[in-house]
Amino acid sequence: MTVAALVLAALAAAIHVYIWWLESVTWMTPRTRAVFGIASEDDARVTRGLAFNQGFYNLFLAVVTAVGIVLLWTGSEAAGAALVYAGCGSMAAAAAVLLASGGRTYSRAAAVQGALPALALILLTVGLLAG
Repeated sequence: MTVAALVLAALAAAIHVYIWWLESVTWMTPRTRAVFGIASEDDARVTRGLAFNQGFYNLFLAVVTAVGIVLLWTGSEAAGAALVYAGCGSMAAAAAVLLASGGRTYSRAAAVQGALPALALILLTVGLLAG
């Protein structure tokens, strides 16, 4: 169970690195604007600073999770689990906030952002309790 949890956590971290890329690096491109439903370049320009900052939040969650995975994999169970719980827990909580704030409008984005980390948390808990 723990290995499956770490694979899901790694996938969740990878998704959040991709979100960072979209929000902090390619925000002004037409393709990224389409992903986020930003109608015009002017609208993207207005929200650029917020997106840049939010992107780095996503990157930091991915880094925390990745460090936790490495620590767990190398035998530092308590520290590694704490970081995976912090990273994946924050990802899942942010997805819940996104869903609560936008309902059906953001349901797909919330699922992409939150399903893998939530499953990772469940599997990690089961794995740690069983191990």
